[in-house]
Amino acid sequence: MHRQIRVLIVDDSAVVRKVLADELARARGIEVVGTAPDPYVARDKIVQLKPDVVTLDIEMPRMDGITFLNKLMKHYPLPVIIISSLTQKGSKMALDALSAGALEVISKPTAAYSVGEMGLQLADKIRAVAHVKVGAGQAPGAPATPAVAAAPATLAHTPNQIIAIGASTGGTEAIRTVLQSMPPNAPGIVIVQHMPAKFTTSFAQRLDSLSQVRVREAADGDSVVNGQALLAPGNYHMLLRRSGARYCVEVKSGPMVHHQRPAVDVLFRSVSRAAGANAVGIILTGMGADGATGMWEMKQAGARNIAQDEASCVVFGMPKEAIKRGGVDKIVPLGAVTQAALEMVGQGGGR
Repeated sequence: MHRQIRVLIVDDSAVVRKVLADELARARGIEVVGTAPDPYVARDKIVQLKPDVVTLDIEMPRMDGITFLNKLMKHYPLPVIIISSLTQKGSKMALDALSAGALEVISKPTAAYSVGEMGLQLADKIRAVAHVKVGAGQAPGAPATPAVAAAPATLAHTPNQIIAIGASTGGTEAIRTVLQSMPPNAPGIVIVQHMPAKFTTSFAQRLDSLSQVRVREAADGDSVVNGQALLAPGNYHMLLRRSGARYCVEVKSGPMVHHQRPAVDVLFRSVSRAAGANAVGIILTGMGADGATGMWEMKQAGARNIAQDEASCVVFGMPKEAIKRGGVDKIVPLGAVTQAALEMVGQGGGR
């Protein structure tokens, strides 16, 4: 039998600590070994209890979660999942935490997001990150700014090319790396990152400030144009559509796919139908199998596809499944993804 995953819950609210502990007590393979009301108590309990995973609130008295996280990653690195409110401040702090080395973010329950749903998602994320060696390989919080990739000479003549990107656990930093390397005249980009509602607004704004391409959270009917990346909003699926000579996106609700909304498969399958051989697909770090079927359908339609390699992934689940399914043409380290995509665009089949 596998050993139970040991979890420490850090939150200043006694109610939240109890809710999380009760939900995780029902989860297969997970044991809550302790709780802490603030980072000072958490520090001592981490040393004493040696948890495999820590869940961390970021808005706390005495010491905020970001400060604590920075200290933790320096002295005692281990997998951390952020539990945040859906406020604008909470969203921005959650992104800071992901940049500092946290692996996942999940929102606290709201009227539209039940405790049960949150508990199931949290348990899935704990299982996904429990064995990640934080700080090994491609560090999630690596500050390096990649060089901008050279766009192929043919790029200006391929306005109908599309780059579609899907990611989950560890994906916020991976997507940042890919977009920071894109030239300002890159093909239109559509992105699904598994992330709760409202967090995607702050994420798009941050990517926009760091990239030469424009980045915005997608709205229904937005055109997909060169030099711009559209990010699927949290809790909505995003699909690529073709309208005459232009591409646009459809943003809508609908059933979860692979327990996700937005789902990478929903985007990739729509790209296979709307763009066919004019598309390049990229699947980055993430847990589960979301994107594998859609990427295979893209390949069948003539698209060329890239998977991030295992060594540079935080979690190799999604790329591994896409490779296994047969939808991937090229496997490269994270730092080489952008150049590989632009080379494929330059080779474009086109229609």
